Amino acid sequence: MTATPLERAARRKAWAFALPALVWTGAFFLVPFLYTVAISFWSRQGREIVATWTFDNYAAFFGKAHLLKALFISLEITATVTVISVILAYPLAWIIAERVPKRWQRLALIMAILPFWTSYVVRSYSWLLVLSKGGVVNQALLWTGLLAEPLDLSANRTGTVIGFVHFFVMLLTFTIYANLIQLSPNYRRAAADLGANALQTFWHVILPLTLPGIMVGAFLTFVLCIGDYITPQILGGNNELVLPQVIMLQLGRRADFPMAAALSLVLMVVVTIAYLACARWLKMERT
Repeated sequence: MTATPLERAARRKAWAFALPALVWTGAFFLVPFLYTVAISFWSRQGREIVATWTFDNYAAFFGKAHLLKALFISLEITATVTVISVILAYPLAWIIAERVPKRWQRLALIMAILPFWTSYVVRSYSWLLVLSKGGVVNQALLWTGLLAEPLDLSANRTGTVIGFVHFFVMLLTFTIYANLIQLSPNYRRAAADLGANALQTFWHVILPLTLPGIMVGAFLTFVLCIGDYITPQILGGNNELVLPQVIMLQLGRRADFPMAAALSLVLMVVVTIAYLACARWLKMERT
């Protein structure tokens, strides 16, 4: 069916509006991404990067134990942070949505996002001061007599997880809260009419209906956490290197751009797999 002049004019106008965004995306995302893919198949010989196509970088990743270990550590920390953040965020979101009066909910949400108003680096260094052996936590525990000597809460995985959880609990609270306030009270009334108690109503009605919000927040937590370099660098020390730290070492110390590109693409593949695993719930959230 031939388009009318008005339809063709509308299409041209739509393309005219979309063109700047398409050019921007192509110039600053697509082209760099394709270059990263290409350079990941090149090799570094001495101080020179040679554009010879090879799978040596990927073979080195799967053949070197410390590189695989960095990926596994990243996955372990990310999974731990995601689970803990969901467990802490859901009650907080439920309290704001169900127990805080509507006129105060906006204020409660503003209080929840206060950590976002602080620089990410400043927040990480603040946690380093709080969790250090001479920090507030250890000093309070020593003063109460619960400890005889301070705990090692920083420069290790514990400090990294605490720093991450502090940030991502707020993110998950928002995604879960957005689902909770959309639930009609009729769901609870119907469950009560059918004889369900409060726990059964939550488990069989509320939780499944809010699962898309949980999965959206969990996926965002996974993506931001597994690709983060600053928090593990500041709070984790260098005892356990995550994959972003290894990538930065390839760039900063070895200037091995092909290897860094290959590791970055491995990280992107992991994120893609996580997206495919969550795609069902992410689609539910969009509908």
